[in-house]
Amino acid sequence: MKLSHIACDFELANPFVISRGSKTHARVIEVSVEQDGHIGLGEGVPYARYGESVESVISQLETLPKAFSRYQVQALLPPGAARNAVDCALWDLEAKLTGTAVWQLAKLPEPKPLTMGETISLGTAEQMLESAKQMQSAAIIKLKLGGQDDAKVLKQIRDFAPNPRLLVDVNEGWSQEKLQELLPLLTTARVEVLEQPVSDADSDCLDQQQSGPILCADESLNPGQDLELLLGKYQMVNIKLDKAGGLTGAIEQVARARQLGLKVMIGCMASSSLSIAPAYLLAQLADLVDLDGFSLLKSDRDGGFEIAGGEIRPTSKGFWG
Repeated sequence: MKLSHIACDFELANPFVISRGSKTHARVIEVSVEQDGHIGLGEGVPYARYGESVESVISQLETLPKAFSRYQVQALLPPGAARNAVDCALWDLEAKLTGTAVWQLAKLPEPKPLTMGETISLGTAEQMLESAKQMQSAAIIKLKLGGQDDAKVLKQIRDFAPNPRLLVDVNEGWSQEKLQELLPLLTTARVEVLEQPVSDADSDCLDQQQSGPILCADESLNPGQDLELLLGKYQMVNIKLDKAGGLTGAIEQVARARQLGLKVMIGCMASSSLSIAPAYLLAQLADLVDLDGFSLLKSDRDGGFEIAGGEIRPTSKGFWG
């Protein structure tokens, strides 16, 4: 078995802004695993929120032995982007070696198009309303909040788009006081899910949250963390392969979430369709799907995904898995 890796830089069509900052490029690590004339591919996105970088991920990959199995890599690398890229490459390789699709190998449902949220990046009220106007067919709109105009943005976009399901993602951008201030408006605007409104350090304040939208954990779910620690604060969890350490780890997290009575969103980072492909298979089990990271790119990989009629769907058979 031969493993190789390369850092890839995808330019975004527009700057992507959240409460913690902005980015203009998606920097990813592509891993390929070759065996018996077949090549499996995987992609990981270093997660700066948890101290990862392209350099740290590459350093982890360079510690791997010359040969190992998909089961062994769970112990060889910690949960994170490096293990995600390798794990997904090994799933892809196994599918090619056996002639059996990953969804069948993993005992997941046969993939079908999924209704999905489309994200509006944080900006001024005017900028965000203009973005909403480009989403006429969206079934679900996900608003990035945590700026100066949050109340105005929420009112304007709900007035403009009264029908789509509305999700709000704050990326730890509010204080406890700000959350309480905006809670009545969130309810009036029929916000279905509120994702990570306060920092992980302040999340104990959510113990007293009795009404309003479903609370979804993202940043509060640290790599390798048991989901049980989220109980009493959150009712939903955003599971991302880059934090779970690959499709293998994410499948286990979904099962654990169901065991604990938590709802599940399958999310992603700004990335190419190679990152989205394994998450798309797992998203067949989700309550909500947030996999539009590929749509943020100026140019995606050939044969990847598309969003049409509010649904995400693959454009090419055999793209991955």
